[in-house]
Amino acid sequence: MQLVMTLLQIVAVLFLPGVWGQSGGSALGVVVEAKNITLPAGSKAVLPCHSPRMVWTQDRLKDRQRVVHWDLVRSSPEYSVERVLDMSPGARQRVYNGFNKGRISIPGSAFNDGNFSLIINNVVSTDKGVYTCNLHHHYCQIHQSIQIQLNVTKSGRKEKRYWDGEKTVFVVLLGKSVVLPCVNRRSLWREGLQEDQQQVAHWDFQPPGVRPDKADRLVDLYASGERRDYGPRFGQSKMSVEEDAFTLGDFSLSIAGLMPADKGLYSCHLHHHYCGLYERRIFRLTVGPPLPSAPTTAPKIFKNDLPEPRTEVVEGPRVVNVILPEQRGYFVQHLGYFLATFLLLAFIVVVVIVLTRRRKNRGLEYDLRRSDRGNVISGGEMSLDCTELRPCNQDPLNSDYKNNLLKERDITKDCNRDFDGKLWK
Repeated sequence: MQLVMTLLQIVAVLFLPGVWGQSGGSALGVVVEAKNITLPAGSKAVLPCHSPRMVWTQDRLKDRQRVVHWDLVRSSPEYSVERVLDMSPGARQRVYNGFNKGRISIPGSAFNDGNFSLIINNVVSTDKGVYTCNLHHHYCQIHQSIQIQLNVTKSGRKEKRYWDGEKTVFVVLLGKSVVLPCVNRRSLWREGLQEDQQQVAHWDFQPPGVRPDKADRLVDLYASGERRDYGPRFGQSKMSVEEDAFTLGDFSLSIAGLMPADKGLYSCHLHHHYCGLYERRIFRLTVGPPLPSAPTTAPKIFKNDLPEPRTEVVEGPRVVNVILPEQRGYFVQHLGYFLATFLLLAFIVVVVIVLTRRRKNRGLEYDLRRSDRGNVISGGEMSLDCTELRPCNQDPLNSDYKNNLLKERDITKDCNRDFDGKLWK
């Protein structure tokens, strides 16, 4: 596992330019954007940093940003969802069923102490179902839901509370009261916090060869309007951020008159402690040579000629944002092409060698079978030669032999001698 993590880190360093040198970024925030920007010297750079979630609004002016509502899901006769009640800060509770008015409610101090529990008095059989407590914060884009199942019984011995593996189940005696808990004491859902003290934005600058923890702070922005500049860049109006940044959610950094000393990493940090938002945007700025001035052909002026007035429109330098890939990415890409080509050639060579060896083995086997067939044929000829035996001249029986057995033995010797002679020839 450790080896896999190491390989993933190496791949991230090689193929994600713009995130280099930013290790340990989880403590600073999540990197949501990384770009390479190259601009000519003397031009103006605009490093974009936008976030609609960082638009400063006060909840006391927009109470509908935070809403709590209870819903009931009935299983019989058919599955249906019914809104029980809802409430916002500074507004009254709204009960949707006239039968439930005065019988179902939540504490009036819910948005002060975070207790959004549902109180049901005089439980009836129609209250049976699954209740859902929904907490919505539209400004922070955070939503939370809690489910509780309510069962009604007529026997006091069956009254209990347990966990069924997915949600809490309440078995309540008919006619009694019950409190379905929904408590969230996070500051997100409660009053008493100054939102303008919770939102902070700042820019950092990291020159080449400097570690991330040694980066220079450029500016701090607060939703309350407070602003802190660090270094002479903002004092000399070389760098600027819009005054209404928290009103529009635009925290872009403008750099005028680019110089080679402006080269490096720029980081935009957005913190919203109230909503739990921590984001970073990283830009690698490279300053190139200045743009060549446009050639102008001035007319020759003689002593007796008066210069004619001329109006020329000189086009200023344009700001061009170019995302350049990292050189290491090019090297790795070409290395990958080379390795792939080498492996393909090696595979082809191996296939050719294997096919050649198989073909040679088949040829050798064929020659062996052919030689065996030749031996069989020669053996047949020998057998044929052996069968072509001329009959031995059998002389008439002489009366000199004592008996026929001795004569037959002499005849056999003569025949064998002649056959051996013919065979070896």
